[in-house]
Amino acid sequence: MIDAIQQFFRERVMSADESRPTDEALRIAAAALLFETALSDYELDDSERDKIKDLIKAQFCLADAEIRSLSVLAEQQALQATDLHQFTSLINAHWSEERRSILMDHMWQVVFADGRLDDHELHLMRKIQRLLHIPQAEYVAAKLRHKPR
Repeated sequence: MIDAIQQFFRERVMSADESRPTDEALRIAAAALLFETALSDYELDDSERDKIKDLIKAQFCLADAEIRSLSVLAEQQALQATDLHQFTSLINAHWSEERRSILMDHMWQVVFADGRLDDHELHLMRKIQRLLHIPQAEYVAAKLRHKPR
């Protein structure tokens, strides 16, 4: 299964010009960060998985079959990743600050999908904020927007 996912990634993600990732590579990187967020508290429940699929659908306007494929691939990439750099560097190089801020907002939605903020989640969110070069004010505003009352 893992070999098939890696083959899929190699064939469909990199463009003919290896220095420029495809849109699909960027979608996988963004979705993998959403899964990293969900996995940071060592529990990935259905509410988080459903939230990620909804966010992927909203952000990328994909068909249901594409969402399922992207979700499976991104989750596997997140589980196999040894660091966040492979995802954040790709996004930083090709997305505007506005798009990165939207991704951070989506990540907060995933964090709060289970109704609580765990210390591991907070640590990861701060780390990703720095890696994606998100201004502190935007980071805090997104957190407060999605924090359960």
